[in-house]
Parts: sequence; C-alpha cells; structure tokens
Amino acid sequence: MMDQGKFLRTSNVLGSALLGMMLLSSGCGGGELQFGTPVSCSQLNGMAISAQAIGLPTSGAVVTDAHTVPPAGSGVAATGEYCQVKGEINPVDPTAPKIKFQLDLPTAWNRKALMFGGGGYNGTVPDVSGNVPAGPQDKAKPLARGYATFASDSGHQANQMGSRDGTFGQNDEALRNFAGDALKKTRDAALYLIRQYYAGAPQKSYFAGGSTGGREALAVAQRWPQDWDGVIALYPAWAAASLDLQFGRITRAFAMPGAYLNPAKRKTLYDAAMASCDALDGVKDGLISNIQACNGLFDPASAMLNGLPLRCAGGADSGDSCLSDAQIAALKTYGTAISFSRPLGSGETQYPGFNVWGADLGLPGDSAAQKTVRLLAMGDSQPAQPMPSDAPYWATFWDQWVKYFITRNPAFDSLSLDPQNAGPWQARIDQLTLMQDINKTDLSAFQAKGGKILMAHGMSDALVSTRSSEDYFRRLQSAMGRAAVDSFVRYYEIPGYGHSLSTVFNAAWDSLTALENWVEQGSAPVSQVVADTAGIPGRSRPLCEFPAWPRYNGAGDVNLAASFSCATQ
Repeated sequence: MMDQGKFLRTSNVLGSALLGMMLLSSGCGGGELQFGTPVSCSQLNGMAISAQAIGLPTSGAVVTDAHTVPPAGSGVAATGEYCQVKGEINPVDPTAPKIKFQLDLPTAWNRKALMFGGGGYNGTVPDVSGNVPAGPQDKAKPLARGYATFASDSGHQANQMGSRDGTFGQNDEALRNFAGDALKKTRDAALYLIRQYYAGAPQKSYFAGGSTGGREALAVAQRWPQDWDGVIALYPAWAAASLDLQFGRITRAFAMPGAYLNPAKRKTLYDAAMASCDALDGVKDGLISNIQACNGLFDPASAMLNGLPLRCAGGADSGDSCLSDAQIAALKTYGTAISFSRPLGSGETQYPGFNVWGADLGLPGDSAAQKTVRLLAMGDSQPAQPMPSDAPYWATFWDQWVKYFITRNPAFDSLSLDPQNAGPWQARIDQLTLMQDINKTDLSAFQAKGGKILMAHGMSDALVSTRSSEDYFRRLQSAMGRAAVDSFVRYYEIPGYGHSLSTVFNAAWDSLTALENWVEQGSAPVSQVVADTAGIPGRSRPLCEFPAWPRYNGAGDVNLAASFSCATQ
C-alpha cells in the first residue's frame, strides 16, 4: 500500500506530467517538457548530469548522495518527508574546486522551486531546509511549504575563516563562479534533477538571498531573466568590488593610532546618537526611523551626552565615556563615500558611506546574537598587519580581497594598498569590478517576463551600506522610469535593523508570501508589516516604500505598526 506522502508526490508528478503533455500538444515548450517516468530518491544517488545540461561550461555533475529524510517537528516547525540530494559540479579547469550543492525534494511538492543565496565569500552550502533572510518565525519554512529548495557553496570550500575566506580568488574559474557563474550552473543542475524526480518542471522558480545572496538575487534577474519568476534581495552587496574598496578605505582609517573604538566606546556613541535622533520620528521608541534627518543633524564632534560633550576634552582619548579626535575622524570616514579618481572598470565612481549614527557597531554583550552582530561589524581587534582574525569583518574581507583577488600574494600588506590610488594594481581592480559589480539597471527582460523583485535593507546596516540600495533603486527608476519600476519592484527600509541580524530590531517579514501573491495572483504588496524578534519581541512597524519611513501618529501603542504611518518628512 502507498503511504500518504508517496501518494501526494505521485499526484503532483501526474499533474506536472499532464501539464507537460498539454503544453506539448499545443506546440509550446518543445523537447524541454518531454518528461519521462519519475525516479525514486535512491535512484538519484550516483546520477550523472552531462555538461550539455548545464548552460555554462563545466565537466558535468554527479549526485554524491541521495536519501529520504522522514517527517520531523510539529506545528510551523514541522517538515514533511523529503529526498535530500547532495552533488558536485565539476570544473573545466582541473585545478579549480568543484561546486558543491544540495537539493531538498519534498514528497508533497507544490510544483515550485526556491534557490537560496549565500553570504560573504560563500564557501559553504546554505541550509536549504531553512528560511529566507528575515523570514517569519510563525509560518512554515519554504521546504515545509512544499518548495523544492537548493543552493551551492558558489564553487569553493571555505577554510576556518568561513565566509571571510578569500583564498579561492587565486583560481580564475573559482573566482568567476563566485562572481555569478555558479548560480546558473547550480540552477541548471538542480532543475535537471527536479525533472528526473518529479517527471515535471517547476511552474514557478524563485530566488532569495541577503548580502552576497542579495547581490546574487539581483544577478540572476539581470543575467538569466528567463530562469526566474521572482527574487527576494535583502541588504544586497550588488556593487561588491566597489564595496571592497570602501572597506579598504575604512580599514585604513581605523588602523590609524588611537582610531579604533572598543565596545564600551561604541555604546557611548550609540547612546549619544539615540539621544539626538530617536525622537525625530515623532516618538522616543528606541529606534531611529528618520535616518536621513539624523545623518544631517548628528555630529560626534559637537554632540552631547548626559550634559557632557561626546568629544573628549582636547581631543585626546580620556576613557570610555568620550571619543577622541582620532576616533571621530575614523567614524566620519565610515559615514562618508569613497570617490574614485576615475570611473572603475564597471563604471562606478563612488561607494556611499554608512548610516553609522545609531547603528550597532558591535555593542558590549555576551549573548550569541550580540557576538554575531559584533563579528559582522567592528569585531574585537583593531585592523593591523598581519590582520587579526577578530578584526572588523570588513577589514578581514578587504585583507583577503587584496591578498587573493588583486595581488594574489598572501604575504602582501593590505594596509599598504590605497583603494583610491591603487597604482600598478588599478588595472586588476578594474577587471574585478567588471566581474563582481552587478550594476546594470535595465531589467526590462525580467520585467517583460513577469518577474518581480522585493528588496529590503536595514537602516542600521554596518556591513553593506543602506545608501547603496537606495542608489540602486534610484538608478532603476532613472533607467526604466518610475512607472515601469513600480510595476515589478518594491524597496523598503527597516529602522533599527542591522546586517542580517540585530539585537535592536531583528526583522521578520513574510516576503515569500508577498512575492507569491504578486507573481502568481497579480496582487502587488500593500500594507506590509515587519516584526521584531529580539529587541522587543512582538513589536511591529509598517514596511514603508522608500523614501518613506515610519512616523508615529501621535497616539497609540508605540509597539504596534498601526500607530505609525509612512512619511517622507
């Protein structure tokens, strides 16, 4: 007797096969939809995928493991039976690393596919049974919702530095894979296996990622628009190489004598910014929502805290209750744009500064979440040569980029390279920007296909500038027209949210349902709400379409989105 799970998969397979036959009979799709008999999970084990089935050059792929995972969990945490597949995509260059990937195939398939993006320099396969970035905690995750989910390590395997390991940059094919090629290769390999298992292709395919994964989301919409129906791009590092150059500028500033701030000084700065800016959104609620006004108002050189100047007397460091001139100068570098003496190879002329005032730059605290926030911000050690492993994330990222992407010399002193005057290394930097910056903003092919994009960025991101997402969105509007962009893109900013995680306001948003409704039902997102799961668990704010931000209405519970309206002034 067939169990219920197997019956559901069989029903889904028959439905997909019937759809394929209907399309074939109408002359649509060609051989693409000539599906065969579905195979079992165990039959996928060892299955070879020819190079011809993958749209970019490889030496083919192979499934290294496939086994059935039984149902587990309960409630919204429940996951039904699925086939877990692991595989490797072989390089053309025999000295290049393989692309390792994982594909989870639910027995109760919803006839959709979802690819997850990575983070940092990648190097590990994301948890494809997990949630989309900033996904809701009170709803089932994509795999449990019936999605066939997949992801890869982008074509290299990280060392002990994890997502900060850039050593793969010494190999050209590995570098191209990281820059974007692995996205197409992984998608094509996964789709091949989906077709084998279900004897049918997905009716809808989505991509979700944050940071590097956000860049990857915009990359697939730009480079392979016909493959995707919608993407979720959170805090996207789209101008990746230009951001690396800004990292270099900031790293050199904080490496100066006396410039680095310990966690206690960061708390002093944070408190001063909150005292000046918290009420700019109409209420003191522990969040700076009117960040543009704060950036124009707050100056650490003249700010006050508890009736005393934030600047140390005479500018010399005199303790954790004030900031020295060296520290203020470095912070202002962090908050301002890097300008290039001439356009880079990608055409970029600058990378914006960060919303430093009111951001969690790595505050004191021993919770797991606070330690992660500190890792992703200013770390625990000053930038130096050699670069400490617990230096700011952006400093180690710059150090690896210089050593393995630019100079390909592990002994090179990354602090000696001036990102604004790179001298003999400028030509190589131009090459890298051409490869890594995803800055073409004519997405008309994706729009014409019916694709939709949801973008969001925390206002307090200390690792990828919120202003860079604003820049990308404005460029889209300039290139395509506001009306056209409004037909397929939404961009939101979230007060208090940092980079992927926050102890101030940790965002939870059901972006996947919003994307499904837009793509599949033509229902554009309205009145979206984001919830906090860490700072004050359960409080909420409206997701305001940029350039609007949440302003308090003057009455009502400050922890409820209904007490706020989206405003621009």
